[in-house]
Amino acid sequence: MDGLVDGALRALHDLGIDEPTLLRVPGSWELPVVAKVLAGRGYDAVVALGVVIRGGTPHFEYVCQGVTQGLTQVSVETRVPIGFGVLTCDTEEQALDRAGLPGSNEDKGHEAVTAAVATAATLRSVSEPWR
Repeated sequence: MDGLVDGALRALHDLGIDEPTLLRVPGSWELPVVAKVLAGRGYDAVVALGVVIRGGTPHFEYVCQGVTQGLTQVSVETRVPIGFGVLTCDTEEQALDRAGLPGSNEDKGHEAVTAAVATAATLRSVSEPWR
């Protein structure tokens, strides 16, 4: 999880956002409700980060589906972009490879911030009167 947060903070810093609000939740399941509260408080974008690793029961599917649908619903209902940085992986190794750690192939925390901020900019541009 720390790698995702570090990647997100690097992206925010690169974009000139040096004092973001950072909240931690007990688990990925709680992300949609917290995202909805933040979206309702005037933030231009919200980024949700988490890791769900498949176990031996159907719990993985329920959590992944609920979190994905919940965050999508929040974004559509509030018109606030939600950067989706929730890793849904079969193994811990897959999660580590996407977490933006040294030697990782991907940095999903950084990608989630970049996507959310770009979407917020797009929404702002289409909300302005056409000239």
